[in-house]
Amino acid sequence: MLNSVLYCVGCGPGDPELITIKAINLIKNADIIFTPTARENKPSVALSIVGMYIPKEAEVRQLIFPMTKDAAKLKESWEKNAREISEEIRSGKKAVYLTVGDPSLYSTWIYIHKEIQSNYNDIKVEIVPGITSIFSFSAELKTPVGEGEEIIGIIPACYNLDRLKTAAECCDTLVFLKDGRYFNSVIDILMESNFPDDSDVYIAQDVSTKSGSLQKRKLADIARNKNENNDKYFSIMIAKKKK
Repeated sequence: MLNSVLYCVGCGPGDPELITIKAINLIKNADIIFTPTARENKPSVALSIVGMYIPKEAEVRQLIFPMTKDAAKLKESWEKNAREISEEIRSGKKAVYLTVGDPSLYSTWIYIHKEIQSNYNDIKVEIVPGITSIFSFSAELKTPVGEGEEIIGIIPACYNLDRLKTAAECCDTLVFLKDGRYFNSVIDILMESNFPDDSDVYIAQDVSTKSGSLQKRKLADIARNKNENNDKYFSIMIAKKKK
């Protein structure tokens, strides 16, 4: 066993230039690169970001992580993918796992890491951070995410939103990630929670890519025109409470 290290690299939000030098060097020296995808033959977003850095001789292998909330199916995929990764590392290959944004924020890597820690503890893990869509979006907007004593809440929009009312009451800035198809429900809850009507709301999809788009509107305006909102998975919404 020549190499027993799994490197996970954050690929950033979408722009190939928004990736660390350390991540690029690891990718360039990899024997095998693992990249997550939702289903077979579906293009990998992470792979599309760093494709220019991958050496021709490296093997690229897609790992399927189904888009489901079925706990049994999810666990099965985590176990299968972790086993597949560990087999390649134990054979002596230099392995890199790709993830969009940062590995520690709502990524498939989190579950692979847990499986490796629990069942393959002879394999060491190194994590290279990446720029998240939150801060890339903030840079494009030229608007701070948090200032002074402001409290920030980061919320995955595609899960149970029962706690959103509490977050809306105590947070000055709310960041919603992962799935724009749920943003209309989020807007409804913000209105019900007495989030100020004139609060600024920023919405973007495919941040830091050529096809990306962004908009700034007032909460009340979005509530009146909900059908115009984004419906893509890779979407982000930032709501800043009007003071």
